[in-house]
Order: sequence, then structure tokens, then C-alpha cells
Amino acid sequence: MPLDHDEILRTLRMVQVETLDVRTTTLGVNLLDLAGGSVQQVGERIYERLVRRAGNLVEVANSVGDEFGVPIVNKRIAVTPISLVAAACPDEDYTPIAQAMDRAADEVGVDFIGGFSALVHKGATRSDERLMNSIPNALAVTDHVCASVNLGTTKAGINMDATLKMARVIKATAERTADNGAMGCAKLVVFCNMVEDNPFVAGANLGIGERDVVLHCGVSGPGVVRHAVAQLSNTADLGEVADVIKRVAFQITRMGELVGRTVAERMGVPFGVIDLSLAPTPALGDSIADILELMGLERTGAHGTTLALALLTDAVKKGGAMAATNVGGMSGAFIPVSEDAGMIAAVREGVLTLDKLEAMTAVCSVGLDMVGVPGDTSAETLCALIGDELAIGMVNHKTTAVRIMPVPGAVAGDLIELGGLLGSVPIQPVNKPSASIFARRGGQVPAPIQSLRN
Repeated sequence: MPLDHDEILRTLRMVQVETLDVRTTTLGVNLLDLAGGSVQQVGERIYERLVRRAGNLVEVANSVGDEFGVPIVNKRIAVTPISLVAAACPDEDYTPIAQAMDRAADEVGVDFIGGFSALVHKGATRSDERLMNSIPNALAVTDHVCASVNLGTTKAGINMDATLKMARVIKATAERTADNGAMGCAKLVVFCNMVEDNPFVAGANLGIGERDVVLHCGVSGPGVVRHAVAQLSNTADLGEVADVIKRVAFQITRMGELVGRTVAERMGVPFGVIDLSLAPTPALGDSIADILELMGLERTGAHGTTLALALLTDAVKKGGAMAATNVGGMSGAFIPVSEDAGMIAAVREGVLTLDKLEAMTAVCSVGLDMVGVPGDTSAETLCALIGDELAIGMVNHKTTAVRIMPVPGAVAGDLIELGGLLGSVPIQPVNKPSASIFARRGGQVPAPIQSLRN
């Protein structure tokens, strides 16, 4: 369906005035056939594969962005989960593989590379254990590498032994990167129901059901949605609000898929999916919280916030799905606290709490994302907090995730500056009553009755 004249003009306005962009083009690269030998040997093969496959990604994406007049903000790589690729290696430490991935990212000019990952929802292999043990050091000595671990699924339940282990890994990662605000934790996420085609970091990886190479695209556009909602009168009902958001999501997605498909075609690779997620940035006006407040909330976190976010997410999905051929990733509204100026303000005013954020994650795309907590938060408390979030995903057949930063030395009320798209992390208090005995019980949380659908 070709773009008509009015739609072209509208899209140009979105770019020039309303901060519309394509948030990421992410090239997925299969590494399974590179297994065997030492981690150094595997790392060298990975480096050569990535440089060859992704060598022109940045150049092509920039040229397509310039041609269409639409900024492509990030160019990224996602690879096969490294715990699978390194399974035959005799080495205990997988850091050399992460360093090879980092060198490749430097060489081709991408900002992040995802896939230092493991899937342990039913149990951990020896390779999974090695990868999890390697995460703190691997993220401390690399700039571009992102790690992710899937701890649960609706079909399998939740692996609580691995959840407590990952809570300890998160603590260790924070300590290893304490000199720069626990930055390593910003590159580490744990999941329930992790998807195979996510173009956004830190969870990007190339699932085992994917092709050898594929380009996925993530659109954004909270500034565009914000502008559209701002044009509505206070007398417009919520059905009208949803309709406006659907229309805008349709236009955003049409533009994003056109750009993504063009990049893929010029690279000579298949196009995969378009992720419809609204991903905020710290820039003024590029905030999910602003959209919710324009709907009529005095401040994000007020009663009604979860309902408003549900309306927003649903409208984005409906409008985007009508415009796209293949929708994937997580597709909805992201609420990474540190990357959203409105969220930061609400947290600092004490209106938006961890408990309210948890409730909101039941209706949005991801979970507790880029959340800062005091550095002395115990691993058991982190485990329980993560478990709560995984349970929401498990019971509701949806993807949920936790990207949390227990910043060493930080206390509730502090603000940790990370800079760039990662923004500023407000440190939030955690509930004081202990869950230590519960967290240390371990074992497998059984899959819910909803999983019996065959």
C-alpha cells in the first residue's frame, strides 16, 4: 500500500517536530556452527563472522536514514545465546568470548551487541552455569556486550535456584562496575518468556528458531503519540484517546517497516519483524509518563496509571499490527525508569513506587526496567523482587523482565547519572520485611494451570 501525499507530509512533521525515529535496526547472526575448541578459538571465529556479516550495517542504515529523512538511532547485533555456542568449550570462563564480541562491535561501529545469554527456565547445564558465572567480569571488561538469562516460562514455571543465582550475579556485576554507577547492571536483564526476535537491548539475542542471518527493526515514537494526545480536548472520552493512538501507531509502524525492509534489502539479508514498542528517551517530550499525564493523570503513579498504560499499550498494538506484515519483539509501551524524564520526576516525588511499577508491568511490554535500589539490598531481596515480576509473566502468558541496579554505596533518594540514552537512575527504597527464607528455598515453581493448553 503506497504512501499518499498527506501521509508523507504528516510523517515529515513527525520527524522534524515530534522526535520520530527508528530506534534500532538489529542484525541477528547465528553462531551455532562455530562451536568447538577453546573459548579463544570460538571467540576468534565469532569475531570474523560478525565483522563479515555486519560490516556494512552502520553504513547502510545511515544511508537509508538519510535518504528517507528518518533517523535510525541505534544499530545493533544480536547473536545465538552464547551458552549454546560455547557448550563444547573446556574452559570455565567465557569472558574471552565476550571480549571477541566487543571487538567486533567496535570494528563494525554498533552501539550494543546482545546474546551473552542462557536459557535456564527448566534447569541449567554446565555451560549455562559457566556463562552466568562469567557475566560480572564479562560486562565489566566490555563496553558493548549485553547479557540476558531466561529464568522462567509459562510452560515450565520458574527456576528459583537460577533466580537466586542471578540475583547474586547482579550484585557481583554492580560491585565489579561500581566505579561507573553499576553500569554493568544496565547491560544485564533476566526474563520470563524471553522472545527470540527482540531487537532491543539488553535482551536482544537470536533465538534458535531464527534464520542464519536476519534484520529486525524496532520503532519508537512516544513524542509523536504525546503530540497527538495533546491535541485532544479534556472532554474527549477514552475511546477517542485510544483511536487517536491507534492511528498514530499505524503511521509510525508503516514508516518503520519501510525503513527496516529497505535496510535489509540493501544488506542482502531477510527482513524479520518490526517491534512496535514505544521506547522513551531522557529527552524532553519523549516520555511515556508524559503521555499518561496528558490522558488526565496529575502524575504518573496516581490511581488510574495502570489503566491508562493498558489503554496505551493496547492501542499501540492494534494500530501497529494493522500496518505491519510481521510483528514481533515485545511490542507495546516500555517503562525504563532511568530513560524516561517523566518517570524519574514521579519517582523523585514519591508518587511512583516499586510496588506501583510492578502493577504497571502487568499491562505493558517489559517489566521492572532500569530500576535503581540501594546498594546494600540483599541478594535474597533481589531474588524475591525478581520472582514477583517473573510470576506476572508466567501467569499472564507474557514477557516480563527485570533490569535492576543495586548501586554500591547508594541509598534511597540518590540520583545516579549514567548519561546518553541510559539517563539517570533514581534510587528507590525496597520493602523492609525479609523474604530470605522464601528466596533460599529454591526449587522449581510449578507452571500454572493456564499452561495446560494443548
